[in-house]
Amino acid sequence: MKVKPNLSFWTLWNISFGFFGVQIAYALQNSSISRIFATLGADPHNLSYFWILPPLAGIIVQPIIGSASDRTWTRFGRRIPYLFVGSIVAVIVMCLLPNAGSFGMMVSTAMIFGVLSLMVLDTSVNMAMQPFKMLVGDMVNEKQKGLAYSIQSFLCNAGSLVGYLFPFVFTWIGISNTADKGTVPDSVIYSFYIGAAVLIACAVYTSIKVKEMPPKEFEEFHGITADEKKEKSDFFSLLKHAPKVFWTVGLVQLFCWAAFMYMWTYTTGAIANTVWNTTDVQSAGYQEAGNWVGILFAVQAIGSVLWAIILPLFSARKLAYSLSLILGGIGFISIPFLNDAYLLFISYFLIGCAWSAVLAMPFTILTNSVSGKNMGAYLGLFNGTICIPQILAAVAGGTVLRLVGGEQVHMLALAGILLFIGAICVYFIKETVAHTKS
Repeated sequence: MKVKPNLSFWTLWNISFGFFGVQIAYALQNSSISRIFATLGADPHNLSYFWILPPLAGIIVQPIIGSASDRTWTRFGRRIPYLFVGSIVAVIVMCLLPNAGSFGMMVSTAMIFGVLSLMVLDTSVNMAMQPFKMLVGDMVNEKQKGLAYSIQSFLCNAGSLVGYLFPFVFTWIGISNTADKGTVPDSVIYSFYIGAAVLIACAVYTSIKVKEMPPKEFEEFHGITADEKKEKSDFFSLLKHAPKVFWTVGLVQLFCWAAFMYMWTYTTGAIANTVWNTTDVQSAGYQEAGNWVGILFAVQAIGSVLWAIILPLFSARKLAYSLSLILGGIGFISIPFLNDAYLLFISYFLIGCAWSAVLAMPFTILTNSVSGKNMGAYLGLFNGTICIPQILAAVAGGTVLRLVGGEQVHMLALAGILLFIGAICVYFIKETVAHTKS
């Protein structure tokens, strides 16, 4: 099997650049969805249920996209077409979702429209996001994968930073941050519009700049034989023959993604209550808290960017992974004890350290352990380790919130405990070298 050559820094950069635009969309979704649904009239105990459909769609769609792209060869590449189509769909939905309360629909109808829009948005964003992980697996050799995923992590967090800051910046320049009952403020709506424009621009840039390997060259670099090409692998057989690392990293993912699901769902309500002393979603204080969530998530992104620079300096990957999750857990657990908006910067900076590891470590470990023939299918199936924890967390969210006294800030403390458990599970991982048969 031929060894893939080293790529220049800018080639690695271009492979992942579109991630910047995709992550702006993802950041707007994560920081604004609970705010949007609360503004439309959702009960706090039901907020987590609005998050069930997106990962449910993802767990079905991602393996299909991954497997289909493994077998797709066009003049535009094998992954790029899916990236581009996903971006276009995401752009359309980003222009519709924040207007759910502005179309003259009844509250219940607006909620249904919002839920369906969220499901399509999350699916299309993931459809656009997943090819970037596959492109690294396809084009980058094992020696450079750590650097490639670090660049991807940097661009991901830079996009998050921009997306999280949009509502705050628009409010600062004078765009309204409040709205009539049942409608979303213009500061949020305009954020989604600009985010959509950046997303499509980045998708076009990547589509032009990145040239994927032709089929014959890809087969040579990935050691795919004529017999292997004839093999038909369904999802069940792939899971049956998945390397052990697929499952052990998946165990860590279970606790990490449940923790971040609770962060996205409950941060707005938590800090509105503890810092702004309000639970009234129509109040200026609640909407100000909604903007501050963007600032806190931006601090998280900064922490993640800086920690991404430090991570490659660790010689022991599992130590770096575990330490990152412990720092994030400390950040989450500190939140209930802080009622100053600025002190929360410390908490979310530490959470950013965990987020940096969650974005980079699992994919570096996994792509080194699976063959190029089924890289997309395995990454699609691995997306289940992201979706399933979110579904479980969302289903249990309302019940758990009642058990902790109805205080949304306690859900963030629970997120910290989940990251501590994830840090312990890191040591069950035993990394393996890529095999040539799946």
